[in-house]
Amino acid sequence: MIRLGSLAGYPFEGPRVLAGFTAPAVPAVYAILYLPDPAKQQFAVTYVGHSEDLSQEPFPFRHPRSPCWIERAGSKWKVHIATYEVPGGLASHRELIVQELCAVYHPSCNEQQFDQAWQEHWIGSYQAPTTAPLSTGRTPGQVRDEPGSPEAAVGDQPS
Repeated sequence: MIRLGSLAGYPFEGPRVLAGFTAPAVPAVYAILYLPDPAKQQFAVTYVGHSEDLSQEPFPFRHPRSPCWIERAGSKWKVHIATYEVPGGLASHRELIVQELCAVYHPSCNEQQFDQAWQEHWIGSYQAPTTAPLSTGRTPGQVRDEPGSPEAAVGDQPS
């Protein structure tokens, strides 16, 4: 098992070498991975997709993006796959997971990319006796500056 995604992540089965993979007939999200440095045993995500029926996907290497996977990995024998069957998930749920994974990993073989950024006016400001202002900045991983700082002033205005 490998966990992919933000926070605790999603529990993906695998990774397995794609060349020997027999896809089950299930709806799932899949991630194509490779090892940039085999000594570190840390996989890199190069493509993310989803399917109503994995057995109908053109695996292992008839997928339109497979030449990109092989190029990134250096060999078709170094391309891996991990799958996640979303419990009770619909196609819309799988699509949202794909978008999140693309925003987190920026897989180079996905044609469409997504951004994790948010804008202040999407949430707005608020005051309540039981809550505090947001503690995060506009960029993921950034701590919000104190009120009156240049970042706070820019963030307070809709773009």
